[in-house]
Amino acid sequence: MLLREGLHRVVAPLGERVVALYLLEGPEGILLWDTGVADSVTGTLLPYLADAGIDPARIRWAINSHCDFDHTGGNAALREAVPHVALFAGADDLPLVTDLDRLIAERYGEFRVSDGFDDPAETTAHIRAVTGLVDDVTPLTGGETFDLGDRRIVVLAAPGHSRGHLALWDDRSRALLISDATLGTTVPYADGSAAFPPTYRDTDDYLRTLTGFRAHGADLLLTAHYPLYEGTEVEGFLAASEQYVDVLDAAISRVLSTTEDLTTLEIVRLIAAEVGTWPDAAADYLVFPVTGNLERMQQRGLVRQSARGERRTWLRSAA
Repeated sequence: MLLREGLHRVVAPLGERVVALYLLEGPEGILLWDTGVADSVTGTLLPYLADAGIDPARIRWAINSHCDFDHTGGNAALREAVPHVALFAGADDLPLVTDLDRLIAERYGEFRVSDGFDDPAETTAHIRAVTGLVDDVTPLTGGETFDLGDRRIVVLAAPGHSRGHLALWDDRSRALLISDATLGTTVPYADGSAAFPPTYRDTDDYLRTLTGFRAHGADLLLTAHYPLYEGTEVEGFLAASEQYVDVLDAAISRVLSTTEDLTTLEIVRLIAAEVGTWPDAAADYLVFPVTGNLERMQQRGLVRQSARGERRTWLRSAA
């Protein structure tokens, strides 16, 4: 759909969820924001372009907002359809954007040994099946601009969900394209119901990114998996995302005040019903933000780590 002049939102199915890609169009070419999974390109993006009368060859640049497979998995399909397209991603995410084995091992398998959490085998098999990566991706760090001829699109560093997460600022449309940099209180299914927790990872970076977004005074906030946010809804979504960090902090502190030496997953399962409404298996993905909050609490001297076999455990620090 055309949101503003030269700004398109292309919504592709993603199982029971959706992923939104964005086209920024100007006289000098088109910038594509995210590629989804392979079928997002072949099954949704290319038909959209045909219906809109847009030549795919006009896509000069494509930027992956971050390393997750549902934002990079269409890279190979896009390169096949538009051979000359230049691909970009955040420098700190680049190794995972170009290597599927590393993405699975380091992103989705981060907590396998330390916390006993990993994706089910069928999830990993699905990721492999729908993801096509390429190795010639140029790193971005924030501050770069893309000249579309009638406006310049500014790249913003937006870490927190991933270390190399990026965002875009389109001053002409007063639009902030943030993908998964801000995650509200739950990641939704296509019908708006709760799918799984907001999986930010580095809490201080996440909060700094939120603060930076506010400084732009955006009139339009464009995400990958959420509805459109316009006007006052922009601040509402940012505020809810920020407040959820405090909700997790309070729940973690309460649990550790009564039961110490808990693994991360034990903490997750004790607080899950208090902080969301997900099925048990989906609630385990709280391991991402809970770990981020625990690490921040550790840096502040509020908690400390111990171990139970291979698993790390968490205790209150002595007063």
